[in-house]
Amino acid sequence: PQDAPLYIHRQSAYLFGRERKIADIPTDHPSCSKQHAVLQYRHTEKESPDGMMRAATRPYILDLGSTNGTFINNERVDSKRYYELLEKDMIKFGNSSREYILLNETSNQG
Repeated sequence: PQDAPLYIHRQSAYLFGRERKIADIPTDHPSCSKQHAVLQYRHTEKESPDGMMRAATRPYILDLGSTNGTFINNERVDSKRYYELLEKDMIKFGNSSREYILLNETSNQG
């Protein structure tokens, strides 16, 4: 079903696109490119409040030069540039009305 969660922690990257033979997550909308965007986990370091550097693996989205764009929270992102995704970010591809919301295991807890 379209509303079922996609568990995106099982691979290091996921290809979104119209070309079903190679896309990990098919977009199926005519305004989406065959290879539209990739969600990729990247190892990064960030400074924590105590001043120590902490390593983490975080999700990023990269538009692959699509004609009709990739959107985070309804803002079009630049092509071929990584954008870190945060919890509850909404991702859209091209002119498709389908929305992808980034959640983690604690997102539904009060």
